[in-house]
Amino acid sequence: MESKQVKEALQHEAWRALRIMSEFVDATDTLVRVGPGVAVFGSARTHPSKPSYLKAVECGRLLAHRQFAVITGGGPGIMEAANKGCLEAKGTSIGLNISLPLEQKPNPYQSVELTFRYFFVRKVMFVKHASGFVIFPGGFGTLDELFESLTLIQTLKIVPFPVVLIGKAFWEPLLQWMRTTLAVEHETISPEDFEMFHVTDDVEEAVTLIHDVFVGKRAWATRLPRFPNDPPVTAEEGIRPGIHPRRHLSRGGGAGMDNIE
Repeated sequence: MESKQVKEALQHEAWRALRIMSEFVDATDTLVRVGPGVAVFGSARTHPSKPSYLKAVECGRLLAHRQFAVITGGGPGIMEAANKGCLEAKGTSIGLNISLPLEQKPNPYQSVELTFRYFFVRKVMFVKHASGFVIFPGGFGTLDELFESLTLIQTLKIVPFPVVLIGKAFWEPLLQWMRTTLAVEHETISPEDFEMFHVTDDVEEAVTLIHDVFVGKRAWATRLPRFPNDPPVTAEEGIRPGIHPRRHLSRGGGAGMDNIE
């Protein structure tokens, strides 16, 4: 027989699940209407006088000119810059804001503004509704978005999309560590994994690259494994369902990639 504490815990978690679901529903209902978008990430601490801020403004403007919505975290710094460039170019400027214990002031350049209670719901929205990622110098949050996107592409959970890093001087020490420590010394990643992203100092190059992949002029990460007849669209939640880890136990053999659901 369930104790009172267990019943109260179950009720609490049930309401939490409903809050989570409501965030997914509200965000999807809004974002599905705005058309193709590109997510722009970078530090909230970047001052407007910094070169990377000015480049992010230009990036937002160029994306709007290519008919992409710009999706950011809605905060200051690089997020503000990208939203500003997009809005000034009369594009759709989206901010996916997050409620934090230490208040983060939303930037004033959002034509579509959403606020999330849960980080993981917000992160799903970035991936689900983006045709590419442009990633400027940033901290833990920026790195988190970078490596989540690379993980989803590497594991074939999503159809590969462009991930472009802006700022060679900033990213090169990390990339050098990945080449030597991860790829060579410990062999925890493969040489073809470096094709999942592109590094440049030129935001126009970044925007053109994403546009060309979107319209089908070029492919992305072509040396990664592929499912037969790789579909152009994914499942409703934005991911491939994949193969159940225990399917082979009921079928009496290994499950090949052609068994994708």
